[in-house]
Amino acid sequence: MAEHIEFDQAHLTLREVTEALENGRFVHVRRQLQDMEPEDIAHLLEASPRKSRDVLWQLTDPEDYGEILDELSEDVKDALVSKMAPERLAEATEGMDTDDLAYVLRSLPDGLSREILSQMDNVDRLRVEMALSYPEDTAGGLMNTDFVTIRGDVDVDVVLRYLRMRGELPQATDALYVIDEESRLIGHLSLASLLTSQPDVRISDIMEDADEAIQVDAKDSDVASLFERRNWVSAPVVNAEQHLLGRITIDDVVDVIREDVEHSMMSLAGMDDEEDTFAPVMKSARKRSIWLGANVLAALAAASVSNMFETTLEQMASIAVLMTIVPSMGGVAGNQTIALVIRGLALGHIGDSNKRELLLKEAAVGLLNGCLWALLIGGIVVLWKGNWLLGGIISAAMLTNLTVAGIAGVTIPIILKKMKIDPALAGGMALTTVTDVIGLFVFLGLATIFIA
Repeated sequence: MAEHIEFDQAHLTLREVTEALENGRFVHVRRQLQDMEPEDIAHLLEASPRKSRDVLWQLTDPEDYGEILDELSEDVKDALVSKMAPERLAEATEGMDTDDLAYVLRSLPDGLSREILSQMDNVDRLRVEMALSYPEDTAGGLMNTDFVTIRGDVDVDVVLRYLRMRGELPQATDALYVIDEESRLIGHLSLASLLTSQPDVRISDIMEDADEAIQVDAKDSDVASLFERRNWVSAPVVNAEQHLLGRITIDDVVDVIREDVEHSMMSLAGMDDEEDTFAPVMKSARKRSIWLGANVLAALAAASVSNMFETTLEQMASIAVLMTIVPSMGGVAGNQTIALVIRGLALGHIGDSNKRELLLKEAAVGLLNGCLWALLIGGIVVLWKGNWLLGGIISAAMLTNLTVAGIAGVTIPIILKKMKIDPALAGGMALTTVTDVIGLFVFLGLATIFIA
């Protein structure tokens, strides 16, 4: 219920701001923006047309620029950053977490990034440069360097006094990291254990071993999977020598999960998950034309099969009426399988040890569904057209295509992943091409042999 109210409130704010801008009530809009959280302003910017977006950005408090930029999609962020003076952008990045600042700097031109880095103090610059040295899709690219370390040879009272002197803990801190003289991670101590232990207890006696630290080169998808399985709030990041480099927090992992979902959803339509909803017409048309061109080739492949049996189609109109059923059913069945396999690949459930069993299982599912729908559709055709031979032909084609769809739904994404091609992007189109070609070829081929 609370989520529904918040969602309605977001739409209400968008409508109010749009009406206020149209009526020239800029002071009112500025006041509204001052009362909003940075993430809500980012949502408002992405939901606004480009002209309104530019005005909103000018009315936003510059102190919030950094946090807002971190929440924006890449296309929207680039459009706003391109209109900002370098010194204003440098001011906007002050106070940002290391990982958030690295995310923003990665999308900027090299010259502008260097200029922003040059204006930082040495400690902050080294931290950001270290984050930038790791690929964006790894634990090193996700981590931030804001964490608290302690020694194992002190007691609880010393640590508590140290924390009181420190005054403030980094956001999402649920544990303190125990290191040795060479900054190697040897354990971690939860805040709950710290607060409930006796003051004279040594840290080494109550800490937990650091056996679940994340390697700095781990893939971000693997990190997200670990957080999901272990219910972590934060986790330390180490290198091969076990030196503590940073930590990853749950808010960064949520961003990874969200981006993966958006990527899979948009890739199924052949689109960029970072594309601006209100991008310029020519830019959107150019991006989508590439995918449409690929689909034209797939459609031409299916059409060429139909053209091979042109004489058969001319002789019997019933075949032309029924010919779309078989490839359509195969496409639906195959897409069900391919969605299951893509999810399994993303979650790490599918590997060399079990892909054969998955292939046999999906082939069996395709065969079983093929038998069921072959009998059902074949019977409908016999009752509809009064032609037992035609009913048998479409049944045979249906059985074949649904079985092939199950096999292709497993093999295509696995092969694409081995070829370093995103299965979510190309898998659906490849599968549709296979089921269309096989379905039409079998149906029209049998019709040519037995009827024409």
